[in-house]
Amino acid sequence: MQRLRVRLHLDLPENFMRFARSLTLAVAALAMASSFAPARADDSAKDWSTIKIGTEGAYPPFNFLTAGGELTGFDIDIAKALCDNMKVTCTFVAQDWDGMIPALQNNKFDAIIASMSITPERQQQIDFTNKYYNTPPAIAVPKDSPITETTAEALAGKTIGAQGSTTHSQAAEILFPDSEIKVYPTSEEYKLDIGNGRLDGVMDDVVVLSQWIDSPDGACCKVLGTLPADPKIYGVGAGIGLRKGDEKLKKMFNDAIVAIRKDGTYKTIQDKYFKFDVYGAE
Repeated sequence: MQRLRVRLHLDLPENFMRFARSLTLAVAALAMASSFAPARADDSAKDWSTIKIGTEGAYPPFNFLTAGGELTGFDIDIAKALCDNMKVTCTFVAQDWDGMIPALQNNKFDAIIASMSITPERQQQIDFTNKYYNTPPAIAVPKDSPITETTAEALAGKTIGAQGSTTHSQAAEILFPDSEIKVYPTSEEYKLDIGNGRLDGVMDDVVVLSQWIDSPDGACCKVLGTLPADPKIYGVGAGIGLRKGDEKLKKMFNDAIVAIRKDGTYKTIQDKYFKFDVYGAE
């Protein structure tokens, strides 16, 4: 029998032997690839009793640092209210805006609550909850500026400042093609430049600009007017950024957003910072 098995093996056609070797290599390669393929994220079994929240801390009145170095602002208060509603312990991590999404993906924190707009581009990288507020963009100019309109024609040839890697800087490039768009790491830096006469205008959220010009630091300027918030650029509002696959955490946050709006907590926090409805239309 042993001799017969050897004879059969040796008498197999060469084409069949080539096919067999190719099949063996293919199966081995597939097994190796499977062993190295990243597992699909799934938080269904994860205990979300403790959540780390990433925020910028440099975007007043939404998130900023007090003189004592404590994080505060609308985003922070909303985050704390959501955590209280979910009955979880939350800690905050200050993160530069440019590195916010990579830090989330690398597990530096579990959620972004930093006035991040829900845009199609960002949705390719991370997931989002439903919005927790939605306010329009605006243009601010020096008080003695001859500019009277927020049109592309009125701002042609002018230099407009905006915070980099934001929907506002992206929108500025599209809305004002004949203007020079200068980007800054933080909103505080473009405010300094327009205050020192180095910019003709700045673009940001109307709330950010309105609160700034009402402060001593913003005495240089005035809000020229709001701009249409193109959904292709701005999405549907600001949401909580999450890693792909964290569906359990997403539901927890979405349920909590509904709950704090229903029980009046949201309005209490909103009225602390604003004189109008920042949530926007349902």
